[in-house]
Amino acid sequence: MNGWLTVGLLVISNIFMTFAWYGQLKLQQMKVITSSTPLLVVILMSWGIALLEYLFMVPANRYGFHENGGAFSLMQLKVIQEVISLLIFTVFTIVFFRGEALHWNHFLAFCLLIVAVYLVFMDA
Repeated sequence: MNGWLTVGLLVISNIFMTFAWYGQLKLQQMKVITSSTPLLVVILMSWGIALLEYLFMVPANRYGFHENGGAFSLMQLKVIQEVISLLIFTVFTIVFFRGEALHWNHFLAFCLLIVAVYLVFMDA
């Protein structure tokens, strides 16, 4: 159960982080903020969202780490987090930035990520 809890928390944290990093670009497209909005305001907005990300990321790593009774090594946690991050980013891009296209090289990159996950879980 710890493994699934960890993955679930990582998914939630990455949703918040994607919005913290790239949501301001969508807000600018929607004219909620403009390019003349002070950068400090945009940074503070992003930090507010990123705080929510940390409320899920820190427990995910804490509960997921094998030395705390979790299911994953530190390297496995990081690779899982990166794969989830790229998957969430891809969905975010498709849903919110419809002008961004996916190409064959993006799909190949995802296949290589699957290989990375396999390799990091392999017994050495």
